[in-house]
Formats: sequence, structure tokens, C-alpha cells
Amino acid sequence: MNHWIIAPVVLPAVLAPLIVLFMRHDLVLQRVFSLAGTIALCGVSGVLLVSASTNPPEAYFLGNWPAPFGIVLVLDRLAAVMVALTAFLALMVQLYAIGTGWDRRGQHFHALYQFQLMGICGAFLTGDAFNLFVFFEVLLIASYGLMIHGGGRARLRSGVQYVAYNLMGSTLFLFALATIYSVAGTLNLADLAERVAAMPEAETAILRVAGVLLLIVFAIKGALVPFQFWLPGTYAAAPGPVAALFAVMTKVGAYAVIRVFNLIFPPETPATGGFFAELLLPAALVTLAIGAMGVLGAASIGRLVAFGAIASMGTLFTAVAGFTPASTSAALFYLLHSTLATAALFLVADLVLARRGSEDLTQRQPPVAQEGLIAALFFVGAIALAGMPPLSGFLGKLLILDALRGPGMALIWGTVLVTSLLMIVGFARAGSLLFWKSHETLAEPEPHRPDTLAFVAVGGLVAGLVALTVAAGPVSAALGSIADELAERTPYIASNRLTEPAR
Repeated sequence: MNHWIIAPVVLPAVLAPLIVLFMRHDLVLQRVFSLAGTIALCGVSGVLLVSASTNPPEAYFLGNWPAPFGIVLVLDRLAAVMVALTAFLALMVQLYAIGTGWDRRGQHFHALYQFQLMGICGAFLTGDAFNLFVFFEVLLIASYGLMIHGGGRARLRSGVQYVAYNLMGSTLFLFALATIYSVAGTLNLADLAERVAAMPEAETAILRVAGVLLLIVFAIKGALVPFQFWLPGTYAAAPGPVAALFAVMTKVGAYAVIRVFNLIFPPETPATGGFFAELLLPAALVTLAIGAMGVLGAASIGRLVAFGAIASMGTLFTAVAGFTPASTSAALFYLLHSTLATAALFLVADLVLARRGSEDLTQRQPPVAQEGLIAALFFVGAIALAGMPPLSGFLGKLLILDALRGPGMALIWGTVLVTSLLMIVGFARAGSLLFWKSHETLAEPEPHRPDTLAFVAVGGLVAGLVALTVAAGPVSAALGSIADELAERTPYIASNRLTEPAR
């Protein structure tokens, strides 16, 4: 067994309590150890990415208990890509938090940050549905602490709403798991894939119920209509770096749909056929439309980016709903792009708020310090999230449209193209109010320290978008092979067979 597989979970899980117990009164030590841990996570994720790209899926059996009885982590290329994306995003966001002093506003920012990384990485690596629930709960607890970091009535109110809504999802998750276990007798993903595929269609009605419950849970996590109501207020009220990290949290919901429904409930399975695609696609298109209209009518820059995140999730789920290797490959490309673009725009929004003291988009505000650089970063992020050429958002949407040719093509293409136009208009309106019409006030910008490390962090995310655009060909080809591996299913299932004791 490759013991590096468990490192992305164990590393932050060990580091977080050490920060709480021994460094809670020393911010410098917290920064040093937490940043070193995140850098180490980047290194480990790179090793796992190389290993997964050259080897078949590999399982890690905790305690050497064989599946389906023990806890299993599975490293395949999809999990490795998601862990690497999380590690890169986490490093950039952490640099921003340190550079702007956001981590000074509470004692436990870095400890909670590490617990959050533990939950995210665990969700991507787990090979068991119950442990997916466990890591979801770790995410919920840590994210609530980060959500209310810095205090404030609006932040606390949004945090309570966020927790209440996600606890409802957790309850449904338990119901779904109990239903599945009552029918299949296991919650190991690979074992479930084999048992569900072998069930005759006449005996699988209750599995459809469980699948619908799971789809609702993942829709809540991924802010899919009609469960998107928690996101705009929560993300707009959250501290800037926290909202940026949350950009990958909604992707956990999309990842779970890709993993679970391609593995356990693929369209060719007699138990489900194309049932879940028929549910997912309309909800995804409505989510995209609501997000685009929210961008067009947003009254603050925080809500502008939050609705942009909803629109990006609608686009992502539209691709996921295809449940074909081509649409899954396009979805993964857009997932990488939208995570980086959304995070970059949340950080830009925080830079504006720190200098102006207001996120208002309904009236002219005075200019801000370093306005030229901030405006350029906003311009790049807006182009990326709206899907304009030449950046990766345009390429991602092009791949999605190409993958979804066929029945219903006119509705899908029309929705994607019209909503893209609405988002372009919305971001253009916001940019003109923030950076162009501000000069009509004839006021001088208030002095503000440059925040060099913060600009480096945002620049790193923008550089990631540029790199994704330049390397779109090889990246798309690699993601295509991942999608083929997901459709094949056999290598993932075979990885859960413990053939010899671990040493």
C-alpha cells in the first residue's frame, strides 16, 4: 500500500490540534506551521498526482481491514486532481489571509483552516459513502467557524442559516445511507457498484429513492436549484479569504455526483437507467439562469461574485448531467477553471472592500488605492467567470456545448449562451461603477498599504487560469482519460480488493 495516500488527511488533522494546543497565543508560530503544512500538502498532492497518472487506482486500507468492512481511501486520477486543486487554492488563499491580516481577527483561523483542508481532502479520497458523510460533517464544523471569523451580526446570521441548511442536508444524507444499506448491505462505493449492477430492475425501486435523496444532499452542497438560497448571503457575508476557499467546497457536491452516480448509478444500470440525468439537467439550467440574473442585478460586489458562483455551478452541473465521458471531461475542465476564477474574484472583492469600506454597486464611490492593478485583476476574473475568450472559461463552455450535442441541444446551448451574455453585461456594469465612474466623484483615494503578499496570491490564481488556458489541449486530454476511467469503473472496483497484508 502507498502510505502517501493518507497524508492529505493526516497532515492537516495532526497540525490543527497542535496549533490549538501550543500556538494559540502566538500568531507568528501559527502562520509558520500552518503555511508550512499547506506547502507540504501541495508537495504531497503533486506526488499523488504523478503516482495516480502512472498507476491504476490504489486503495489504502486503514488498519489493514479489507473492504467493505474497514475504512478505505482510494487514490485515482480524479481524486488526485481534486486534492491538487485544493492544495493550490489553499496555499494562495492562505498567503492572502496572512498578507491582509485576516488571520489576526480570531485566535483559531489557522487551526480551523487546517481542519477544513482535512475535510475537503478526505471527501475527495474516501472510498466509502459513510465516510463521505463524516468528512462532510468535518467540512461543516470547520467552515462554520471560518464563516463567523471576525464576528459581526450579519456574518453570524448568515452562518446560522448556513449551518441550519446544511444540517438538513446531513439528516437527509443519513436517511439515504440507511436506505442504501438496508438494500445492499454495504456502503463501500466499489462494493455498492457491483451489487447495484447485479440487482434486477424489479427490486430496485427503493434504490431510486435513496439515489434521489443523495442527489438532494449533493445539490444542497453544490447550491443547485431549488437549494441555492443559502449561498449568496453566506458567501457575501463571509470573510474574503474564507469565501475564496469556499469556492472549492461547492465543487465537493459536484464531485460527489460525478463519483457516486457514475460509479453506482450509471445510465446503463437497470436500477436507474437515465433517471437521474433527467432530474439533474433541468435543475442545472435553472440554476445557471438564476445565477446569471443575480449577477445582472447584484447590489454589492460580494453578492455579484456569489451569484457568479451559482451560475458557474449551474454550468458545471449541466455538463455533469450528460453522464458521458465527453461531458464528464468537459465538466472537470470547467470545474478547475471555475474554482480558480471564483476564488480570484472573491479576493478582488475583499481588496475593494478593504480600501473603500463599502461593497455598494448602486451609487458612485470614490477611487481606491492601487486601483489600476485591482481593476486589471477584476477584469481578468470577470472575463474568466463570464466565459469570454481568450481565457479558460470560454474554452470550458465550448467543450461543454460540444459534449452536449444531441436531443435538447437547442435549450442547453440557448441557455448557456444567453446567460453568458447576461453575466458579461452584469460584470461590465459592476466594473464601470467600481473603477470608471469612481473618478467622476473627483475625490482622492485614501492611502492604503500595498498588501504585496495579497496581490501575489490573487496573481497566483490568475496565473493558474492563464496556465489552464495555455495548456488546455494536454489538460483536456488528461481529463478525457480520467472520464474514460470513470466510465469503465472496473479499475476502481478492482482497487478495493485487498490481496496481501500491508507492511
